[in-house]
Formats: sequence, C-alpha cells, structure tokens
Amino acid sequence: MTRNTRLEDLAKLAGVSISTASRALNDSPAVNARTKQLIWKLAREHDYPFRRYMPAGPVGADGVIALVTPRPQGREGRLSDPFFLELLAGVGEAARERGCDVILSHFSPANHDDMAAAMNTRADGVIFLGQSFLHQSLNRLAETEGRFVVWGAELADQLYCSVGSDNLAGGRRATLHLARLGRKRIVFLGDLDPPESMQRHRGYLEALARSGLDADPDLIMEAHFEVESAEASVDSLIRRGVQFDGVVCASDQIALGAVRALLHAGLRVPEDVSVIGFDNVPFSRYSRPALTTIAQDTMKAGRLLVSKLLDNSGTSVGRSERIPTDLIVRESCGG
Repeated sequence: MTRNTRLEDLAKLAGVSISTASRALNDSPAVNARTKQLIWKLAREHDYPFRRYMPAGPVGADGVIALVTPRPQGREGRLSDPFFLELLAGVGEAARERGCDVILSHFSPANHDDMAAAMNTRADGVIFLGQSFLHQSLNRLAETEGRFVVWGAELADQLYCSVGSDNLAGGRRATLHLARLGRKRIVFLGDLDPPESMQRHRGYLEALARSGLDADPDLIMEAHFEVESAEASVDSLIRRGVQFDGVVCASDQIALGAVRALLHAGLRVPEDVSVIGFDNVPFSRYSRPALTTIAQDTMKAGRLLVSKLLDNSGTSVGRSERIPTDLIVRESCGG
C-alpha cells in the first residue's frame, strides 16, 4: 500500500469495523489495548497519516515521544531518583524546543516481546531509559524497528543507538584525582551489574594501574544506587578494620551514604577519607561537605536523544554517542 491507504483498508487488514478502526486511531477507551496496538502498527506499516486523526494534546504538539524505563536497573527505576529527574528534565526541555509532548510510560519491559509491545504506541518514537539486562533484546529489536534510542552505555556488538556519558573516562578521572592527592587505599563503591557502573569500575582499575596502586579486592564494595545501601557497605568496611583513605562512588547518592557512614564512625571528610561521587545532581553542591563529583551533561543528553528520534529516516536513529564528563571539585576530596 501507499499513502493512498484509506481507513477502510486499515479496518479490513485488522479484521474490524471502520468505526472500530477510527476509534482505535483516536485512542478511545472503548477499544481494547491489543486492537489499538494492531491498528497503530498497521497504520505505520502502510504509511497511513493517522496523526491527523488523533488528539495531539491541549495545544497541538508536533510529535509525541514515549519514555520507557526497563527494570531492574541499578538505580531501581524510581521516579524520585535525582539523576533520573535530571535526565527527564533534559529530555523534556529538548522536546519542548521541538514542539513535542513527552509521555512517561508506566510500562517496564522485561524481555524482547515487552519491548516490541512498547513500540506499538501512537508515539513517534521511544526512549528507553537504561539497558538493564536487555542488551540482547534491544539488539533483536533493532533488527526490525528503528524508532527508538537508548540512554545508556555503548556495549560490544551493539546494533542499536545509545546516548550516554563517557563512564570509563569519568571513573578514571575521579580515581586519578584522588591518587594525585596522595590517596593510596582507594575504595570503589557501586553496583557492578548495570553497564554504566561496570564501565566506571573499569576506569577506576585503569587509574589505579596508571598510578602504580594495587587493585585490592577488599576495596571493591557492592552498593546499590541508594544512600542506605552505600552507608551499610562503608559501615561493613570500617567494622572489618579495612584501611582506606579514599572512596570513588558510582553515584552521588552512593557518595552521600558513604559520607554519612564515615562521619558516624568519627572519621573526617576529607581529612581522613576523600570522597568523590558521580552525576552532579543538585543536592551534591548543598551537602556538607559539598560533594566533589563527576558531572554528566543531562541537557546535552536530552537534546541528543530527542534529535536522534525526530531527525531519523524511520529505519535508523544513527550512531551511538558518548557525552564527555567533567570533574567538579568541591569540599569532600580535600583539593
């Protein structure tokens, strides 16, 4: 079929009445979700300009972008996560500049079929906020679908487009900074499962090697992306009598938990132990001591994610891109 596809044609292909097809295109609650998704899919496949027949929001948006968050992520996928909110703001501002609406989906895909279902929406494209454990599912989705982009790390054999920070360089720079300050026993604190955190850990190991410091397994501590988990991990280090004088954290929330544990144990930050976070979320500059951190540019991330969706050919969103990170020196590292 061509652009001459009619509503009657879509109804026939879907095996429904013309009135049902029309209601589905207008997202009527009288039509079940499966039928809607089928008709939206057929409309895209046969180049039916169905956005003209759909409500486009209260002021008439030029497009719609859906945000979908796979679970589990190292950050738990919570809307209250400070970095998550910063990234949402970056996407929202970029979409506003392009005259687009943003939909935050309740859907949390767990496999390829779920991700394929997430694509069968009326949105012009989908941003997946994180890869979670779905790298291979995303590769499979990329073989048939080009209307999505992923916020996350760039991985080996990747077929899909991702936009993310240079986590390797960020982890390396944080660790090198502490080494230059004379810190010899530097802890890495973070969850090693999420791709971003794994790359920050690799940067930490590279910096230790470059600085002539040993990578002691006792100094690599698991901590989820939350304050309480990090606090418990540092408490464990202190109770076991492990000696350390620096902590590189995979997020600012983890860094805040580390600082709390150190202060509770009577240690001084940064005099006794230097701490560096990752993200540069707003609270990092207002904590006491103010956190030294690795900044991620969420505004640039939002612009790249949105532009790759809206400026693509419909079959591909182009190459992956890494956003440079920056070291923001504040009080918690001592120099």
